[in-house]
Amino acid sequence: MVSEHAAQILALVRSGKLRNIGGRPVIVPVPTPTTADHGRAYSVKLALAFAATYVIWGSTYLAIRYAVETIPPLVAAGVRHSIAGAVLLGWAWARGYRPKREHWLAGLSVGAFYFLGGHGTLHWAEQHVGSGLAALLIATEPMFIVVLAWMLGQQRISRLSALGLGLGVIGVGLLMGAELTMKGSSLLGLLAVLVSSLSWSAGVVISPKVRLPVDALARTAVPSVCGAAMLLIAAGLTGEFQAVHWASISIRSVLGLVYLIVFGSIIAFTAYTWLLQQCPPALVATHTYANPVIAVLLGWLLASEVVGWRVVLASAAILGAIVLIRRGERTATQGESVRLAAADSSVSECA
Repeated sequence: MVSEHAAQILALVRSGKLRNIGGRPVIVPVPTPTTADHGRAYSVKLALAFAATYVIWGSTYLAIRYAVETIPPLVAAGVRHSIAGAVLLGWAWARGYRPKREHWLAGLSVGAFYFLGGHGTLHWAEQHVGSGLAALLIATEPMFIVVLAWMLGQQRISRLSALGLGLGVIGVGLLMGAELTMKGSSLLGLLAVLVSSLSWSAGVVISPKVRLPVDALARTAVPSVCGAAMLLIAAGLTGEFQAVHWASISIRSVLGLVYLIVFGSIIAFTAYTWLLQQCPPALVATHTYANPVIAVLLGWLLASEVVGWRVVLASAAILGAIVLIRRGERTATQGESVRLAAADSSVSECA
């Protein structure tokens, strides 16, 4: 018994846990990852997650342009969301999620707006519109969301939001004017991008009203799978599958599609859902400011897309509009909270 005790003491001494401090043997805990180490690791995770939503999502517009060069747009979008949706749904299933009938019905409605109307028209439009320009026009989503929510009586439009909407309209006008002055420009392509933005915004507005899964992964996986099915059906009805020349599909298009699946739809989305659990939504939403800038720069650097003074002014106007709209939303929310608090106080006093 004594020898066993002595062996334990000797082991402590050799391990460095037992030290002579002030003439007394003291057991010193083995150094474990400190709070500072944990803080550094967490900061790195945050930085990588924000980089994913800023840079990767900003780069997807150029990847779409490359993908649809030799792959029909609805086929490209359908394959993209089929694979990504299946991976995310399988991940959610492994975590214990089981889809219900109401989830599929909700997924069909949201998927129609997000993926069939939103991504389907965007992929088609990028056959005729530059990736940077498409990203700037897609940045009108907050404007459409505010207007749609106001039309449905879900929120009021504050003065700041109204000013932002006006500035955004000016920005869109500058962009369309700049594009239409260029040779080979497409008014239909520009309108298709705006339809894409409107469709996605409608999905954002209705998604809280339908019974989507609570699980974060499944909440996107189910609409993605449903949207992919609709995209592939639409591709079949429009004859895109018959129009595919499999031998003519370029390596650049394949790599663009793989990038969209792995980085755009899986990695960046996973980072986005994780950020929503760690940071205020307003901070996470700052990717809407960065994505158009990244897309314009990449289009200029890698695809020789023209960036003239009108594009610069339009970019400033649209980004400024987003800032004003978000500030207006916060002001309106705070005002509504104060009003409700005052009403509750009045009721309490009357009681």
